[in-house]
Amino acid sequence: MKSSKLMVALGAGLLLAVSMSPALAQRTDINVGMVLEPPNLDPTGGAAAAIDEVVYANVFEGLTRFDSSGAVIPALAESWDISEDGLTYTFHLHSGVIFHDGSPMDSSDVVFSLERAMAEDSTNAQKGLFAGIESVEAPDAETVVVTLSAPNGLFLFNMAWGDAVIVAPESAENNATNPIGTGPFEFVEWVQGDHVELAKFDSYWGEPVALDQVTFKFVGDPTAAFAAMMTEDIDAFPNFPAPETLPQLEADPRFTVIVGSTEGETVMSMNNGREPFDNILVREAIAHAINRQEIIDGAMFGYGTPIGTFFAPHNPAYVDLTGLSDYDPERSKELLAEAGYPDGFSATFHLPPVATYARRGGEIIAAQLREVGIEVELINVEWAQWLEGPFGAKEYDLTIVSHTEPMDIGAYANPDYYFNYQSDEFNAVMEELNDTTDPDARTALLQQAQTIIAEDYATVFLFQLAKTGVANAKLEGLWANSPTQANDMTGVHWTE
Repeated sequence: MKSSKLMVALGAGLLLAVSMSPALAQRTDINVGMVLEPPNLDPTGGAAAAIDEVVYANVFEGLTRFDSSGAVIPALAESWDISEDGLTYTFHLHSGVIFHDGSPMDSSDVVFSLERAMAEDSTNAQKGLFAGIESVEAPDAETVVVTLSAPNGLFLFNMAWGDAVIVAPESAENNATNPIGTGPFEFVEWVQGDHVELAKFDSYWGEPVALDQVTFKFVGDPTAAFAAMMTEDIDAFPNFPAPETLPQLEADPRFTVIVGSTEGETVMSMNNGREPFDNILVREAIAHAINRQEIIDGAMFGYGTPIGTFFAPHNPAYVDLTGLSDYDPERSKELLAEAGYPDGFSATFHLPPVATYARRGGEIIAAQLREVGIEVELINVEWAQWLEGPFGAKEYDLTIVSHTEPMDIGAYANPDYYFNYQSDEFNAVMEELNDTTDPDARTALLQQAQTIIAEDYATVFLFQLAKTGVANAKLEGLWANSPTQANDMTGVHWTE
């Protein structure tokens, strides 16, 4: 009897030891693949999507935020009141919020952040988001009152952008390399050229996250990205750069392939302020020379939706204007002759380091333009070079990029934007839109704006970027769609 009891006890102890073995414990770390390395880690001081892909909702938070469906939900502001005239927004902040360095976050930090973003010397890439703010006041530590110069139906939406996160005056100037926010993860290290590591912030004010560690690894080469998934060095690649391998990965039970939509309008920009692209006939000719579907099939392996204007097809206000710039090389040649270029011309074409739509797509576009007499010199540039040259200094003829910010059609009203586009008619529509809150009236204005830039051939509208991701089949909580440029890790967890 004693021997039997001893054996039972030993057996139970062995089972308990096995069940508690660290090797069998549920994982709390994740390695996330990214194509591009961010140039810095401050979303209030850079335009690169890769910045928000690391820090949005993870490290930094705003008054509001986007959820996985694109809806605007509370973040640091637990609630708000809007005055009847639509000019005053009173935000009620969560109590007990602290920054990762231990300092408290209160209304004075909100005042600092918004005034800093709208300042004349602001380096915020989306300074226009704050242009309508007349004043920001803090009547007490947990209340912020924002007064607008005119009603803006998108104000809460604007405050959800990564460019509108709340930062502290003590740490703001160092956020580019040592980001300090209020989010559920805190910054650990950035090994440039390799990875950024985040760790769970134990003093987070909100719902605790399941992951203890998140490592964003930078793998830009499609072949290397595929190899990293197959060897399971990467657990999730939300924007996978090798779509041609997705069928193979989908057939492997270790992985889940996630295909969704994004806010990414992929366009070939023409420098509207430089000859010959300041001629609408030339811009239309180039548009008719481009076969969108050939680019989608050849560069994106069929993933992508053709667009005819700068607006997401899944948005209810979208207008299908693809017919204005349908593929018609003979019409393209006629327009070039009418514009004074019967033999075509030559131009430069800057391609940022995105292997799929930019590098592959650029080669396809170059061949299509050659068919109508336009010779382009393909210039591969790194991300920092692209931001400094084409984007910053407007030093380019043609370039290609996906614009992944939500509801960003207003960029065409910015005379300093790299499109170099100017339209008094478009600007007037956008001004009216800013003052309009009625949903039906806003839809009509948005459709009018889409039509103006399509008829002006302001850029060559190619396709809406699909979100093609791959993840370990045991992971849950990753965003299927991409309503903003983010790899939100706050709801991600392992199932076993």
